[in-house]
Amino acid sequence: MVRNLKAHGLVGEMAAEFVGTMILILFGCGVVAQVVAAGIGDHDSIAWAWGLGVTLGVYVASRISGAHLNPAVTVALAVFKGFEWRKVAPYALAQTAGAFLAALLVRWNYTEVLNAKDPGLTIKTQGVFSTLPGNGTLPVGDWGAFRDQIIGTAILVLVIFAITDLRNTSPGANLAPVVVGFLVVAIGMAWGTDAGYAINPARDFGPRFASWLTGYDTAWSDQYGFPYWWIPIVAPVIGAVIGGGIYKYLIERHLPAGEPLDAMPAKDFEPAN
Repeated sequence: MVRNLKAHGLVGEMAAEFVGTMILILFGCGVVAQVVAAGIGDHDSIAWAWGLGVTLGVYVASRISGAHLNPAVTVALAVFKGFEWRKVAPYALAQTAGAFLAALLVRWNYTEVLNAKDPGLTIKTQGVFSTLPGNGTLPVGDWGAFRDQIIGTAILVLVIFAITDLRNTSPGANLAPVVVGFLVVAIGMAWGTDAGYAINPARDFGPRFASWLTGYDTAWSDQYGFPYWWIPIVAPVIGAVIGGGIYKYLIERHLPAGEPLDAMPAKDFEPAN
């Protein structure tokens, strides 16, 4: 997992985060559109496509930026792994912009089937682009979704830190993106009920904004009419810090001494949904 990377500069790193996150959302929102609007596939195909989207996005971007693909992961790396704080906002901006553009492409490509399934562009198909408590149908409130996003993102970051820690039993450099993809599949299959496992502020806000611009007037609210857009932003950041802290203080500090700690720069972590 150790690489001798050239200094690509912040612009290059932002470009990598933009494209990597765009790849993630093209597969993620694309598969949800296919299932919801066209009736092709099911929950399992959604979970697998999101996981594969993560893997492919990481392969695209990791050489340049480390492929965080998730502002919550970027914040956790800054808190615990020495990632430069001055880069947190630019990374988050690039990630969100990539998610936004990808969602616009999905919206455009699936125009016909979305309009046929849901002519009014309502909550019925809003979940193609952004998450809702209980996926818009189950009896879960906003605070239940908030709790869920904290837990799900804590799991995500805790395991990412383990996968990318050279003192732990980390996979080889070329396999880490695959294992992280499996992690996202597992989270989707086990933690997808209460809030649709956004676990990523860029993944939710970028597509939510794109859907609002293209006709989804209810994009900022949940099925109860309450403002919901902030929950998939705030809760994942809290969860990421909790998950990173659990790994640092309960696992990392007990790993064998004398081996490289954080040998891979924080910029080069393989991450996230």
